[in-house]
Amino acid sequence: MDNTKGSFLMVAAMACFAVEDMFLKSATQQVPVGLALILFGLMGGVIFAGMGRVRGEDLIHPQWRSKPMLWRAFFEIGGRLFFTLAIAFAPLSTVSAVLQATPLFVSFAAIFLFGEKVGPKRWIAMLIGFAGVLLILRPGPEGLELTALFALLGTIGFAGRDLATRASPATMTNAQLGVSGFTMLVIAGVIALTFSGGLVMPTPLTLAKILAAAVIGVIAYSALTGAMRSGEVSVVSPFRYSRLIFAMLIGMIVFGENPDAWTIAGSVLIVLSGLYTVIRSRKR
Repeated sequence: MDNTKGSFLMVAAMACFAVEDMFLKSATQQVPVGLALILFGLMGGVIFAGMGRVRGEDLIHPQWRSKPMLWRAFFEIGGRLFFTLAIAFAPLSTVSAVLQATPLFVSFAAIFLFGEKVGPKRWIAMLIGFAGVLLILRPGPEGLELTALFALLGTIGFAGRDLATRASPATMTNAQLGVSGFTMLVIAGVIALTFSGGLVMPTPLTLAKILAAAVIGVIAYSALTGAMRSGEVSVVSPFRYSRLIFAMLIGMIVFGENPDAWTIAGSVLIVLSGLYTVIRSRKR
């Protein structure tokens, strides 16, 4: 397993996903969440389909109905649906903070699904990272608000998707996985459209934002798939924490969000835990 390559691809994917979230959040201020997801899924699917055809690949893989792919579709729909609802109605930095729990879910499940070995020191590092997330959220006695719950459900969906990607047929290309994934976004958009408002005519600027999100999303999607197929899940996954840093910077610069000292302190713990994890892996 090439952990260095997988870690680099994961950081690149997280930077692109943060920019994608920025464009989608801006677009959902002008059109319903469901419509934004439908257009985003269609555009991304067309881009991946074009990439596949240029390489002479079939758009539909013979094993697209295999058990891992069906689970991947299920988690993709849930993850995208709830996460997009979250970024539409909550600060980008807060939603991204909740998303940082993904490596904890993924690493824990990978022990049982893939037989990966996680030593005590690496577990401590991951738990420190999760403690950083709690510092950022600081849930009170009343629990998490609805938007944070959306983000948590989205996080569980993304963790399941990543694990299913790991178990997907090795013969499936990134383009074929991308077409499948973005098709699920259209389904998620149709579901969201039933309670997020009816169809409206998007402006050219809104369409441009969604197209930009789709192009960057395709790049991010390809990098994420490569990361999950390159290194150990428990090593590569903690680099998801870098998304929080990118999201915080975008939130401050673009949306005027101002993270407090607790948020910054939690972010530092998250980044340090991810760096320690890969250093331990390279020494080993």
